Parts: sequence; structure tokens; C-alpha cells
Amino acid sequence: MYFAALLARTEDGWEASDTELDDVETLADLADLAREASPEDDTVLVLIEQEDAWFGVVRVDGEEDPRIYVSDAAAAARSSYGEILLTNELLGREPGDDDVPDLDSLDLDGTEDGEPENDSDDEDDAGGTASGEAVPSGPIGDREVLADLGVNEKELLALDSNDALNEIAEVLGAAEVLETVR
Repeated sequence: MYFAALLARTEDGWEASDTELDDVETLADLADLAREASPEDDTVLVLIEQEDAWFGVVRVDGEEDPRIYVSDAAAAARSSYGEILLTNELLGREPGDDDVPDLDSLDLDGTEDGEPENDSDDEDDAGGTASGEAVPSGPIGDREVLADLGVNEKELLALDSNDALNEIAEVLGAAEVLETVR
């Protein structure tokens, strides 16, 4: 089960709203959605979690590039919402690298040199993507994304995936407003 919410910092404190990510296809779409939640260019946090598997925080401060933290990149890579956060830049890949192989490299009949493919799912178990590039297991991204808001790197890394968003909201003083949108 997924949960996604926007926390926008205002002069009066934090305002929360749950959000549908069905129409969000890219990180740019997600950043635009966050910016719409705060007309004053205040800090907006997009909090995303897949129960017991991973959580992510996207921080948008005005027109600056979004800052991203994902608790478990390999788990997030198996999620359509997680894939939005796992950009080439975040994964340390070159901008031209993508998950779509060119037509010359495709083996369209599912075999190589007439031999049946190995039925092993080892690549998927290791967090592989469609192009076969491994996604690292564990945290990835900006570990200081919430440091100035009261959650330092050590505390962020120690968060348990099944209650992380509530703990973050508690430190921010936004637990009640987040609970209202759950």
C-alpha cells in the first residue's frame, strides 16, 4: 500500500494534503505539483511510502532543483512511484543512460544464439532494472535533506520504513496535520 502527502511550510506552520501521483510521470512533474502547493515559494516536502518497504522525501524550495532521499533504492526501483524518484543523476548514471536499450541490442526472440534463456530471477532479486543495471540496496540521495528542519543524517538513516513519515512529521511539528490526511 502506498501513501503520498505534501507538507507545505507556511507562516502559520505546516499544511498537509494527500496527493494522487497517478498523473505524475517524472520528477519534474512531482516538483511542479509541490510548487503548486505553495504559492509563496516556501519549502514543500513530498513524502512517499510503500508500507514496510521504503520511503522517500522530495524537498522543493521555490524554483531550486528538488532534493531527494530514498530509504531503500532497490525496493523503490520495484515501485512505479519509486522509479519517479530514482533519476539517473541520483543513481550516478550519465544523462544519456536510460532503461530503454537501443533496437540493435534487443534479443527479440528471447534467446541468444538459439539457446533458451536462463530462468533465473537473480537480477530482479538484486534490484536490477529493465536495462540490467543494478540499483543499490539501501539509502540513496541527499541525507541532509531535512537537517535544517531538525532531522539530521544519523536520525534519517535510523528511521524504520513502516513509521518514518510519522516520525519525520513529529520532529517537524506537523504530526497532527499529516495524520488528518492519512
